[in-house]
Amino acid sequence: MSTFGTLFDLDGKQKRADEINQAMAAPGFWDNRDRAEQMVQELRRLSLTLKPLKELVAESDDLSVLLEFAEEDETGESTLELAEAVERLEKQLRALELRTLLASPEDICGAYLSVQAGEGGTDASDWAEMLLRMYLRWAERRGYDIQILDRSDAEEAGIRNATVAIRGEYAYGYLKGEVGNHRLIRISPFDAAGRRHTSFAAVDVTPELGDDIQIEVDFEKEVREDTYRASGAGGQHVNKTSSAVRLTHLPTGVVVQCQNERSQHKNRAMARKMLLAKLYQMELEKREAELAAKRGQKSKIGFGGQTIRNYVLHPEQYVKDTRTGLKVSNPSAVLDGELDAFIEAYLKWRVAQGQTVESEARTSA
Repeated sequence: MSTFGTLFDLDGKQKRADEINQAMAAPGFWDNRDRAEQMVQELRRLSLTLKPLKELVAESDDLSVLLEFAEEDETGESTLELAEAVERLEKQLRALELRTLLASPEDICGAYLSVQAGEGGTDASDWAEMLLRMYLRWAERRGYDIQILDRSDAEEAGIRNATVAIRGEYAYGYLKGEVGNHRLIRISPFDAAGRRHTSFAAVDVTPELGDDIQIEVDFEKEVREDTYRASGAGGQHVNKTSSAVRLTHLPTGVVVQCQNERSQHKNRAMARKMLLAKLYQMELEKREAELAAKRGQKSKIGFGGQTIRNYVLHPEQYVKDTRTGLKVSNPSAVLDGELDAFIEAYLKWRVAQGQTVESEARTSA
């Protein structure tokens, strides 16, 4: 067995997957539906880890063969092939290590990502659109599916707000650390005097829930529905009919809206999914607040809350995360979708924060 297989407990994961498969084949598996759905979800997560892990183990075992070839090959071609294999293996290993940090049931889900312009007028609207493009570019690089659910353009430039669905394995897990305020400092292209401006935009991320995660809502009694004419793309038909749907959850005040479909029925169905996702997200935030309280800190999560990242384009040029301290000196690349360094740093930071809480809890006990 390769060192990688031992490190990630390939045998243990495979054994657990086999146990679940045997349980699923047994009669009466679905008698306890809640337990059955939990096991199905666990098997899904295991399967997504086992496949790349087996590939990693197989490639690592091949390195010894390449090493032998390199030692005997005087042309240097085998050495070059070995170097390429090692580099490829390192990338796969990093990706797998990052995935091990995504253990929550909702991490595997797709994500609804919303961007809303904050303080700063036209600059803020332009900044919101720049952020939206950044996330879309990131999703495209990963091969995720993208669907624009709602978009409201600003008068001069940019957007007031927009919501997109980003669908793919672990989209929510990777993006959940993007929630909060994002601050841009630059020479404003909209200021004739060429002065420096500070703009804000808020980002929210909620999981696109699977069927195994249930949230109970009485849509008849607890939700108010409003319809209106869509203002986004879609042609004359969309603009002439009240196809867009806005839902307000009365007990919490949560509002979601969808206007991407020509059909009011389809927009309503999507808006309901978004509402359930947001309510689920609120439960996660309560959990986060409890963890923060254990640290003696205030919870700083939530849409439009903490400023989590600064993007400085003048006079210096850098992007810095306020939580992890990670600083990158190439903002152009970041704004073009190169977010993986920030995502990885956040997930590791989050795990460290959780370990701190557990340590403090053991000490107090």
